Amino acid sequence: MAATGLCRGRIGTFLSLTWFISLASSPPLFSWRFLAPRYGRIWLVLGLMKLMAILPFRWQLAIGGQVGRWIGQLAGHRHRIAAINLDLCFPERSPTERATLLEAHFAALGIGLFETAMAWWAPDKKLRGLVRFEGVKHLDEALARGKGVILLTGHFTTLELGARFMTWQQPFHAMYRPHKNPLYEAVMYRQRERRSRLPPLPHENLRGLLRAFKQGRIVWYAPDQNHGLRNSVFAPFFGVPACTLTATSRLAGLSGAAVVPYFARRLPGTAGYEIVILPALADFPSGDAVADARRINELLEQYIRQAPEQYLWVHRRFKTQPPGSPGIYGDP
Repeated sequence: MAATGLCRGRIGTFLSLTWFISLASSPPLFSWRFLAPRYGRIWLVLGLMKLMAILPFRWQLAIGGQVGRWIGQLAGHRHRIAAINLDLCFPERSPTERATLLEAHFAALGIGLFETAMAWWAPDKKLRGLVRFEGVKHLDEALARGKGVILLTGHFTTLELGARFMTWQQPFHAMYRPHKNPLYEAVMYRQRERRSRLPPLPHENLRGLLRAFKQGRIVWYAPDQNHGLRNSVFAPFFGVPACTLTATSRLAGLSGAAVVPYFARRLPGTAGYEIVILPALADFPSGDAVADARRINELLEQYIRQAPEQYLWVHRRFKTQPPGSPGIYGDP
């Protein structure tokens, strides 16, 4: 056991040194503190992800699916959350059908790990033949207005790879919430900036977001997670009250930016991916925050139903409920 621990420690140290030397040229994102032993596991995971990115696509799908199914068997808490979400959102399906969908979802999550690795480290040459685009003209037309674009999507398991594909059309800022682990945050920030050709913007940086729109730029945004009552309203999501962020309509109202939805879907087998870019939302914002939130949720529903296993069901989307309502996940 001691020898095994020593070996792991040496591997973690080696990966730390190798990665740090290759990435330290991007201050202030990286610092010597990331060589601390407590970051060894993160370096090991990142190193494995970089290896995952070079595997043949067929292998990535097969191994990723199996890894995801193993995760589903081990991740009791998240497995329970995903099961509750699917029960709520697909009551018309039988218990057997929802169980099959739940298993397919964890397989998609496992593939999503490989897709994230591909998004961050796979060369364009490997990815070019895997995707087809529909509706690119809608993004070009929205940009031509000169007031910037909110590139709207949802939290699908294809999120990182779909964003990578979109960078081939136009550079954009990614609006995001910083990750709690500083090393993972630094790597994620660097890879997103490198691929999207513009620095990511924290969601609280309102001045930076408005400046980007004023310069006619694109800001990528996925508003479909539960972050509490602040700046949110309740709007139906699959018929269930969901605490929904109002940032999309607020930013569009303040800046005049067009809101252009897009969705990335993994196609069956090894057929690759499809990116659908929709026309800019007309009459948006409407002046009614609840109506705008409902409209966005309905749009998400429409595309989730096309490949429901690829949506991020392990997130507690319905954690915050209207006052007096019981907790959906056993929360008080």
